[in-house]
Amino acid sequence: MTSRRLFLKRCLAGCGAAVLGAEAFDEFVLGGRDSGLGVGFRNDAPEALDGFSRPAAYAGGYGALVRCTLCPHGCILGENDRGFCRTRVVKDGRLHTVAYGNLCSAALDPIEKKPLFHYLPRTPILSVAMGGCNLRCLNCQNWEISQSPPHEVARTEALPEDLVGLASERGIGAIAYTYSEPLTWFEYVRDTAAHAREKGIKNVLVSAGYVNERPLRELCRSLDAVTLDVKAFSEARYRELSGGRLKPVLRALEVFREERVWTEVSFLMVPGHSDGAAEIAGFARWVAQNLGAGIPFHILRFHPRHRLRHLPSTPVGDMETARERCLDAGLRFVYLGNGPGHDANHTRCPRDGRLLIERQGYEVKRIDLQQGRCPCGEPIDGVFS
Repeated sequence: MTSRRLFLKRCLAGCGAAVLGAEAFDEFVLGGRDSGLGVGFRNDAPEALDGFSRPAAYAGGYGALVRCTLCPHGCILGENDRGFCRTRVVKDGRLHTVAYGNLCSAALDPIEKKPLFHYLPRTPILSVAMGGCNLRCLNCQNWEISQSPPHEVARTEALPEDLVGLASERGIGAIAYTYSEPLTWFEYVRDTAAHAREKGIKNVLVSAGYVNERPLRELCRSLDAVTLDVKAFSEARYRELSGGRLKPVLRALEVFREERVWTEVSFLMVPGHSDGAAEIAGFARWVAQNLGAGIPFHILRFHPRHRLRHLPSTPVGDMETARERCLDAGLRFVYLGNGPGHDANHTRCPRDGRLLIERQGYEVKRIDLQQGRCPCGEPIDGVFS
């Protein structure tokens, strides 16, 4: 028989769900709110927490409920509810992460794959992931893990000290938090990155940047580089493609600049959605003005994935046109990704056009830089040693 106390908590959780539904409708359908609310999963938490759980950072009370303040969705959750990101649950009135060391993927990648073209070229990087994401991208290439809770995908235990110890033993100088959305396993990234920095290991974040400012600034203390994937340069299209908002992502880019984390930007050209040359040029102009003209800008080719399998791949000619517009907008380094063999995969000097870094796919064939400069003396933005 349900106890009176549990009954009351359920009723309050139900009221919270009703409020959440109304606010979420306003955010995702009407687009009228400036602070989004994620629609979580009711009564979806595990029966008991296991060794892959930890108390979650960035949570506050919301009446009898709990509000997550990690990302702009701001999920309001009752007992046994799971957040929109699938990695945060409420048990015994407290928010917990259930993504702490239960890796679903680990691989040794070239750093160029992230993509990072101006940060320690030729560096092997240990890439790790757990299930979960706080966006719902229609084109997600890793949807099998990003749209699954951590317990429903393959799990290999690797607590922060284990992962850093492995990287140190193998002489691997960098760790990438990638493949799904690492900001949804914030506590694990924070603790691992801090431990890695103590051991002289670099930390790289590959993210969509959908996070609130306070936790992002905390994480920046241990981050060395980031590749941030921007889905669109329009609020309407951002919501349409990912279920999120553009404004917090642009703010995240500004925070990375302020915190002196090396940043590269990627932009996927999805036919019929985010492939307008004018829109991409507008974003390039924003990057040049707010982050700097030397920020590497990666225009990525779309290939049919997930819920957009009916679309064609991005025409290379459209990408080349967009690249020219981005260069005209003031950027110095604009690359075309997901198209191996294109000349726009190489790094050339903006002054004299000299080939400085030659790439074949993710392999760097040669580097002709002298202390971060072209032989002509032109400085090249980046971290090259």
